[in-house]
Amino acid sequence: MIKCIIVEDETLAQEVVKSHLQQVDRFELVATCRNAPEALEALTTMDVDLMFLDIRLPGMSGLQFLQSLPNPPLVIITTAYAEYALEGYEFNVIDYLLKPVSLERFLKAINKIVDGKLLSQSAKQTGNAPADHLFVKSNSKFFRVNFSSISYIEGMKDYLKIHTSENTLITHQTMTDMEKLLPHGKFIRVHKSYIVAISHIRAIYGNTVEVDKVTIPIGVSYKEKVMGLIERK
Repeated sequence: MIKCIIVEDETLAQEVVKSHLQQVDRFELVATCRNAPEALEALTTMDVDLMFLDIRLPGMSGLQFLQSLPNPPLVIITTAYAEYALEGYEFNVIDYLLKPVSLERFLKAINKIVDGKLLSQSAKQTGNAPADHLFVKSNSKFFRVNFSSISYIEGMKDYLKIHTSENTLITHQTMTDMEKLLPHGKFIRVHKSYIVAISHIRAIYGNTVEVDKVTIPIGVSYKEKVMGLIERK
């Protein structure tokens, strides 16, 4: 489990984050703190992987508190003040959520954390394996999609078609953003409009790759990388 704390002095804002956390797997809320001293005690006495941190706290601001920590956990800023966004990112926070935080925006931030590269920082401490899924919004619903079920992803300008063993989901997302969410070494981009699951590749021939029963073109600038799969095998 990824252990989280909320550092927030407003009860309503606390409840919003708590409610959103209940919608995702692998995240466990271990403490709710109203100020920096309470948060410091939680960080000192508990194993904490992720901190949801408000900026305007009584006594010491969230950013001052973050700056004081020698080894902070992963941090997502939650605040009602957009003017602090640039300053917040200077502290290498994962994301900056403006209140009121919608579930859609919350899940987008969470997906950054369940990406293997970010999760590895927590997984080393908690002994957890990288997450095996992400959440995708399609037709006003959030669907859990297991990485192992994805055969390929097709780009259509600002939308993607995610083809899985169960169905095809259409979501508002870019190929570049999706690449960041997929586990490294499990997927490969073969064309500006296609990402394929390496485990679903049946054949590579000419300028095409066969994924399950679908033939997908290989872009000129991607061919060397795709052919590298053969060389490695």
